[in-house]
Amino acid sequence: MSAKAIHEITGKQLLNKFLHGEAVKNNIAEVEEGVNWETLCQENPWLLSEQKLVVKPDQLIKRRGKLGLIKAGVDLKGVKEWLANKLGKNFTIGAATGRLKHFVIEPFVPHKQEEEFYVCIYSHRYADIILFYHEGGIDIGDVDSKAVKLDIPVGEELDSGAVTSKLLSKAPANSKEALQKFIVALYGVYKELHFTYLEINPLVVTGSKIYVLDMAAKIDQCAEYLCKSKWGDIQFPPPFGRDLLPEEAYIADLDAKSGASLKLTILNKKGRIWTMVAGGGASVIYADTICDLGGASELANYGEYSGAPSEQQTFEYAKTLLGLMTQEEHPDGKILIIGGGIANFTNVATTFKGIIRALWDFQQQLIKFNVKIYVRRAGPNYQEGLRSMREVGDNLGVPIHVFGPETHMTAIVAMALGKRDIPIQQPRLKTTANFLLPDSPVQSCSSSRSNSSADLESMNTSKNAQAAGKGHVLGEKDMCLFTASTKAIVWGMQQRAVQGMMDYDYVCSRKDPSVVAMIYPLTGDHKQKFYWGHKEILIPVYKNMADAMNKHPNAEVLVTFASLRSAYESTMETMDFPQIRTIAIIAEGIPENLTRQLIKKANEKGVTIIGPATVGGLKAGCFKIGNTGGMLDNILSSKLYRPGSVAYVSRSGGMSNELNNIIALNTNGVYEGVAIGGDRYPGTTFMDHILRYQADPDVKLIILLGEVGGTEEYQLMNAMKDKKVNKPVVAWCIGTCAKMFTSEVQFGHAGACANASSETAGAKNAALKEAGAIVPKSFDELGTSIKEEYDKLVASGVIVPQPEQAPPTVPMDYNWARELGLIRKPASFMTSICDERGQELLYAGIPITDIFKEDMGIGGVLSLLWFQRRLPRYATKFIEMCLMVTADHGPAVSGAHNTIVCARAGKDLISSLTSGLLTIGDRFGGALDAAAKQFSDAYDLGLIPMEFVNDMRKKGKLIMGIGHRVKSINNPDMRVVILMDYVKKHFPSSPLLDYALEVEKITTSKKPNLILNVDGFIGVAFVDLLRNCGCFTREESQEYIEIGTLNALFVLGRSMGFIGHYLDQKRLKQGLYRHPWDDISYVMPETLNEPQ
Repeated sequence: MSAKAIHEITGKQLLNKFLHGEAVKNNIAEVEEGVNWETLCQENPWLLSEQKLVVKPDQLIKRRGKLGLIKAGVDLKGVKEWLANKLGKNFTIGAATGRLKHFVIEPFVPHKQEEEFYVCIYSHRYADIILFYHEGGIDIGDVDSKAVKLDIPVGEELDSGAVTSKLLSKAPANSKEALQKFIVALYGVYKELHFTYLEINPLVVTGSKIYVLDMAAKIDQCAEYLCKSKWGDIQFPPPFGRDLLPEEAYIADLDAKSGASLKLTILNKKGRIWTMVAGGGASVIYADTICDLGGASELANYGEYSGAPSEQQTFEYAKTLLGLMTQEEHPDGKILIIGGGIANFTNVATTFKGIIRALWDFQQQLIKFNVKIYVRRAGPNYQEGLRSMREVGDNLGVPIHVFGPETHMTAIVAMALGKRDIPIQQPRLKTTANFLLPDSPVQSCSSSRSNSSADLESMNTSKNAQAAGKGHVLGEKDMCLFTASTKAIVWGMQQRAVQGMMDYDYVCSRKDPSVVAMIYPLTGDHKQKFYWGHKEILIPVYKNMADAMNKHPNAEVLVTFASLRSAYESTMETMDFPQIRTIAIIAEGIPENLTRQLIKKANEKGVTIIGPATVGGLKAGCFKIGNTGGMLDNILSSKLYRPGSVAYVSRSGGMSNELNNIIALNTNGVYEGVAIGGDRYPGTTFMDHILRYQADPDVKLIILLGEVGGTEEYQLMNAMKDKKVNKPVVAWCIGTCAKMFTSEVQFGHAGACANASSETAGAKNAALKEAGAIVPKSFDELGTSIKEEYDKLVASGVIVPQPEQAPPTVPMDYNWARELGLIRKPASFMTSICDERGQELLYAGIPITDIFKEDMGIGGVLSLLWFQRRLPRYATKFIEMCLMVTADHGPAVSGAHNTIVCARAGKDLISSLTSGLLTIGDRFGGALDAAAKQFSDAYDLGLIPMEFVNDMRKKGKLIMGIGHRVKSINNPDMRVVILMDYVKKHFPSSPLLDYALEVEKITTSKKPNLILNVDGFIGVAFVDLLRNCGCFTREESQEYIEIGTLNALFVLGRSMGFIGHYLDQKRLKQGLYRHPWDDISYVMPETLNEPQ
């Protein structure tokens, strides 16, 4: 959502900060339930000094004065007494009942009625409007008809002279100067802080002082990245009567942290009908249909998930929804509608995985609450998603009815409410991302490229050819946006979208790709590989836009995937290149002020902008923008590879794909379709495109899918009445459910909010019908209305259906074929310890969050990564102790010495560390494995310690793990002592260690330094751990010894010390090491001096 209402106190604090003294700063104190009056007075000492105060709720309540919700002219005691009957109490306004819980207190400003004024600033597509009326207060009446209006066109400054001469023409002479300065300053703040609405009533002028008494305001939330430092932390209150539940707040937080869109509004927690709908437009339509079929009183929620959320995000959304749904039972059971249109790029199977996980988590509750589930979805990989959902239905114990694109989008609502029979067996389409499947009707048709190319060429009218080659006039927009020869540049590294565009080009039998270049400022110039049919081709990628434009002068369309932060700058730069005639802006959330500036410049340059917040559009058989139309299976089933006779315009990108499907099922197909975008100010309007369709002789039927909010649909009504549009129009405005809600609900699109009765969907649908458009009774009947009108056009000869021609085959991408489960390939690698592919990193199947929650430590992590299981806490602690005691043994040992020499030679950390590690072997640090193997072999053979010692002497082998240069039986190694105490205290048994200690008694009797050293101790103790902790079989224990696990402990531990030595040398700034001569014994061969 873009424009969001703010608390009055927030608005006044912003004015205090940025009006720079043009009005008296407001003293204002907040009062909430549980208020501590003593603390409040300490923070606001003026509460005690002011004789008269004003108190009122600050909860987005209109006409507070007429509702008796303002108390003025009382002292602090009177404020407390008045609040005693209001604060924390329920209050009903119309159909909405809410809790009064947030009040503000301000000083009372004594004034006369004639000192009250009204001022309001709001914005529309082309200008900001200032309303001023020389009277103010609660009895102002119809201010729209009374007030003086002053328009400030986008990009222009406010003329202070016009303020005085026009706005203030009826204001008292003694107040004009102060009002003029205030209004100019107020408008400056309005623009600077990205307000979208700001109303002050009354504005009081006493002498030269100006007071802002009551204020209502909205700001553009999308401008947060520009204004965060100025706004501070802003809380956006919910509409009165609908408090934000913890679950709603949780989803809002998920939404804020995600690139996807996740919305949830609870309308009636006790409601029977719950929805989980994909897509902003589709979510409104499902709510409409539920209300149209009599389910308004039982509709529990409104919400959407869209924008390709991950499996984990969808799981969290579904889990939250199901948690709310299963709190209160309903005598008739409950209904869950999992719906959506045909996705353009969201992987349906991935999102369904998240939903399915949530369904299994709530299995018992769903059964207990007698829940019935109805599913309808389509889009990329929907076949796998629906298959998985049907499989769940067979095993969950909950009725699940599953449908795909063959079923009208909202048909499941009628089924759920008992208004339509549930089909026993649904027909399933046999297409997928590649249409060459068994029994596919396309497979039996000729698919030669030459035949299709000839057909396509005949479809390109002379008008299109002329449009492609005509000269452009500055400020004049093209009536034909795309042809079969349109060339485009794509801004952003969007390989999937570009490949989709090229696959579409190929299946449309274009002679060459539509994408000629890409722009990506974050990398240098290079080339990206793509497929053109079966062949690989290279597309250049440029860092600089000017280079791309200069090297590709035939490009006339820019498709920009720039982020909301960079889309404005990159689009403004694009319009400096006259060759670009059409720009599609995909990004959602561009601030409205910036969008209006884009529109202004586009109109001056004659550039057509599609978007922002759009998937784009397409012209069947010619060109498509980005991900429009979805995967190839949908493009083929919707017959988008060749032109039909129907053109549509919609706000919703997701619903544009649904329209493709509806039109294909009921007519000869789409000719052109555009989704103008869901923001309040789309770059082009419905009428911009409808007038193009009217002028195009190949368009026979026009479809409009409007929505609640705005007045653009009325432009079409006027055009139809004036006969500027005389082709048949089938129209429907979504959002008819809004009238059923007791409080304001912001739908999925930023512009989908009615600010006047004429902006409601119901009013628009009635007016469209009166103007002559074909308006169905509901969206559920849209396809029927389209078919009836199409049949009339066919019967009258206006449309002559053409025989179908098979498009060329496009190979399926390997990755997508694997995703669909159509192919398999042996993996190059196998791993069983870690998985980073999902929402969360897994160590041996354990989520990383659980590892931290359970405080598993380094030992626990090693138990998972090295041994693929959780070891007992005493075992993981022992691992950590081993790492600690082996971390370092001074600079003199060979590994540390090598590391130091390398570091002093100027080598980097990795090189120095590697130099030290390469010295580890049997003579240094590598004795752990060997000691473990020697001692365990002897113990397993039943040799007594003396036999073992004698046997090793006979073989001439050293006993690994025995002996120390410095330490002895009389000067024990404290590392061994510490480990010994721990093992004896915590290990269940230590037979091999006991055996090694008996060997030590024999060896130290010969020489006191032949002790069991730290390497030997760790080796034998670890064998005891593996064999006796109960986590390993004897064979597994032996395998871990043989594959070098014990030496790994020394390598990992000693790496810490080597790194320490490296950092120490760098910190001490030691120079190149050269070994001293006096520490080298030079032994040269004797020189023979005898004569030869």
